[in-house]
Amino acid sequence: MTATGRPSRFAVGTGLMLVMAAVVVATTACALMIAWLVAPGIFHEHLRQAGIDRDSSEAMHVERAFAAAVGVSWGLAAVIATVSALAVSWYLAGRAQRTVTAVAASTARIADGGYDVRVHGGGMGREFDALAAAVNRLAARLAETEATRRRMLSDLAHEMRTPLATIDSYLEAVEDGVRRPDADTMDILYAATGRLRRLAEDVTAVSQAQEGALSVMPVRTTDRALAESAAAAAGEAYAAKGVTLRVEAHAATAVRADPARIGQVLGNLLANALRHTPDGGAVTLRTRCADPHAVIEVADTGDGIASDHLSHVFDRFYRADTARDRDHGGSGIGLTIARALVEQHGGSLSAASDGPGRGATFTVRLPRV
Repeated sequence: MTATGRPSRFAVGTGLMLVMAAVVVATTACALMIAWLVAPGIFHEHLRQAGIDRDSSEAMHVERAFAAAVGVSWGLAAVIATVSALAVSWYLAGRAQRTVTAVAASTARIADGGYDVRVHGGGMGREFDALAAAVNRLAARLAETEATRRRMLSDLAHEMRTPLATIDSYLEAVEDGVRRPDADTMDILYAATGRLRRLAEDVTAVSQAQEGALSVMPVRTTDRALAESAAAAAGEAYAAKGVTLRVEAHAATAVRADPARIGQVLGNLLANALRHTPDGGAVTLRTRCADPHAVIEVADTGDGIASDHLSHVFDRFYRADTARDRDHGGSGIGLTIARALVEQHGGSLSAASDGPGRGATFTVRLPRV
């Protein structure tokens, strides 16, 4: 397709071949023309230096022999060079066209949902290899996105199914006269609709966070101040469950951050750690400097995370423990929002764990001032 949207008349290999042929023919013609214009003058000058009169019969025979030799040799050389160059051009153009055709066919399959397709550069050079690698990365990312989308839709359906089933069953019971629309019934119905409302709010929040639409107003502060503020806010919940919250705040490192948003991030990480740490366990909130970042870590001694779940803990609606329901395991978007907020600050959020039962560590990195 051309820039105007109309189909091109030639395939890329044909067009490349025609261009190469034009270059070869033009180069050969230029070489012949230059030889025709320059060679006689040089020849006559050598005859003069040899003492041969230009108008003599010897000079005439020598000149004819020279012209014949030059004409035959240059003509034969031009034909051989042109044929050889065209043959090499045809081979290279064919390879280029096969590679481009393979890439085009692969991208068409990717567009149709065939994300398992992979492309090879065809040995045409770094640029073709880079193009093939980019297409392969695109296919892999699209496959991951599609898997995430399907899982998210499945999780959304699962999250909605329970409150909707509750509403349906109670409304049917009221309609059949089995239950009366008393305060208890209305409380249950309000709880179910409230759960649906929170789900809708969660979906909106995570979409805004990942699109960078949440407002962030950074000010100059320190990692120590952010950590101590988050620990103070979570202290009561930790005391109620009997989990020890330790704060190891080293020398303060200056950062530019929105205290409310980073407080939301750390609050979510501390709540997540509390949820997965049994009574009598401990959670450590520590700060340290690792140029060019200020680092805040939340490390717990709780359930831990299996290695195959680590790469998904920040996915929307993902919960490593599928046995937990929404009321006990969270909605599965808190970590997604936390990572998006940290990235809006120019930082990063990562998770690490030695495996189930060995705790987990979430690390926030913010750029130093």
